[in-house]
Amino acid sequence: MSRRVPRGDVGPWRDGEPDNGPSRDQGARGRENTRGYAEQPRHDGQGERYGDQRQGYDGQRARHNGQSQRYEGQGPRYDGQGPAWPAGTSRDDGQRQRYDEQREWYDEQRGRNDEQRGRNDGQHGRYEVPRPGPGDPAYGNPPARKARFRRTRRLSRRRSVRVVSAVVALFLVWVMFSVGQAAFKNNGQGVSANLAEWARDHYLGPVVTFGEWLSYKPPPKGGKPSFSLAVPSGEAVTPAKGGGKSKAFVPDIPGTLTSLAGKPIAGEGQWRVVEKVNGEPAILATFLRDATYTSQVNGIASIDQRLVKFYLRPGTEDPGAAGWGVPDYVPAGQRTGLLATFNGGFKLDSAGGGFYLNGIYHGSLKTGAASIVYYKDGSMKIGQWGRDFTMNHSIAGVRQNLKLLVDHGKVSANANSDVMTNWGATLGGGAYVWRSGLGITKDGRIVYVYGSALNAQDLGLLLQRAGAVEGMQMDINPAWMKFDYYQAGSHPSDPTPVPLLPTQQPSPYSYYTPSTRDFTVVYAR
Repeated sequence: MSRRVPRGDVGPWRDGEPDNGPSRDQGARGRENTRGYAEQPRHDGQGERYGDQRQGYDGQRARHNGQSQRYEGQGPRYDGQGPAWPAGTSRDDGQRQRYDEQREWYDEQRGRNDEQRGRNDGQHGRYEVPRPGPGDPAYGNPPARKARFRRTRRLSRRRSVRVVSAVVALFLVWVMFSVGQAAFKNNGQGVSANLAEWARDHYLGPVVTFGEWLSYKPPPKGGKPSFSLAVPSGEAVTPAKGGGKSKAFVPDIPGTLTSLAGKPIAGEGQWRVVEKVNGEPAILATFLRDATYTSQVNGIASIDQRLVKFYLRPGTEDPGAAGWGVPDYVPAGQRTGLLATFNGGFKLDSAGGGFYLNGIYHGSLKTGAASIVYYKDGSMKIGQWGRDFTMNHSIAGVRQNLKLLVDHGKVSANANSDVMTNWGATLGGGAYVWRSGLGITKDGRIVYVYGSALNAQDLGLLLQRAGAVEGMQMDINPAWMKFDYYQAGSHPSDPTPVPLLPTQQPSPYSYYTPSTRDFTVVYAR
């Protein structure tokens, strides 16, 4: 970069220094020069101003020559402005020394200016407006997040990424559609139960179980029931005594059940009639409080097989459509004589057994599995498959579920061991949850029991107390268990369903629409 000096001042010429206007060798006017000012070449590009200045230099030189005698005779000062001339030196030597000192001063000043310019460059000063670029700290690199966004945009333009994104989007649309259909299905189970069932059907069982574990709240200990157990007027029954060899029909009325919670409250354990056939008590019901969770009530139904018929019905999803020859609900036109309905067992892929109806199998019937056998004459038996019965032409249907919980009148020894494996996963992994069971008594009555705070052993004890000699666990968890009886009233072709336990969750009308799971219907003979 060319060295500049202020206007009107001079500086030395240095070899190799480029010509850059008035900075070139203006110090010649202070040197001893044989050519003189008039002989100095005009610098290109100086402009008219410097030409005029040269004429001023020529005039000044003439004045200097004319005044030399006066300067030399008047003393050592130069016009009162310059430094004193040392003795024995000429005027030109002194002037050269003066200009050399000025040059040193200007060199020093230029160094200070360069230093100041450096400081100003760092501070965006006046000498040079900084022009930072990428990588310059003053410029400021873009945030990493923006860089990531740019990389993401570049990635999203790739064909393979777009194809994968389209496939994922289609999959998510399918999932949303499938979940929506399952959640709002009109089957009486409710949205949460439908979502849980959909998830288990799509290999998300562990996720459902974990969610249930997070939301599980154990039942409160102690307390009083939320509804009265007292027997309504006109519904109480007492055991009847047979008339010896009389062929008259004798109702099968069991004895009053002993409370599990100590001293019974009004109506606890006492039987009442909920359905009659030909004027005879066909279905009886009673209630027992839980021994520990005394605010929780268990419902018990006793069904006289001599007055009723049992039929197995398939579910739309479990076992699913297979030309079973019977509907998956109780349609209008088939409700005359309807007395009761109740739930089936576990989903078949978790039941440890199979399903058979009207000559069609879903899975295979397992030897040793607890089984409900439906006969073509409408009767029912409960026992162990392969030991108590095998397939024959008189069987209309078979529903298997786990192992016998009560066998020969005794509760299974492993009822409280390895509960999750032997008796099923429960909401939140809790032991005391909604459970249901089915048993048969020594005299052939069918007993159904269920409650909201039962473990497997309590369920077995409840079946045993109801008189069962063979009994099995049915479905568990609140959304899938229900026992409803039907009051004909003035509309025998369209009776009104009534839940046995007012606290059960599914709607009593749920079997009037297609059911996702199998169930049992009870008709009058």
